[in-house]
Amino acid sequence: MFAVTVVFEVKKEAIEAFRAAVLQQAENSLTKEASCRRFDVCFDPVRDERVFLYEIYDDRAAFDRHRETAHFAQFNRTTEPLVKSKSVETWHLHTPA
Repeated sequence: MFAVTVVFEVKKEAIEAFRAAVLQQAENSLTKEASCRRFDVCFDPVRDERVFLYEIYDDRAAFDRHRETAHFAQFNRTTEPLVKSKSVETWHLHTPA
């Protein structure tokens, strides 16, 4: 399995718009991509402008396909002006046998 973590720093005036967009992106990814196994959206309980994503895909190729979907492109177009910064990291998920 292939894990992706993303941390967004959202502009204060754009928090509600970003929340709506990211929740829709999670739903789209889970319902339209068979190889997207998990898409958690976490909101910082202290700093509303921080959002953390935890995503699981079957493999790197599945994540690459995710990045080519129409809903991913729409999410990027919608949220780019709402975000101050974005940090993406990828991981190989080890699951015990």
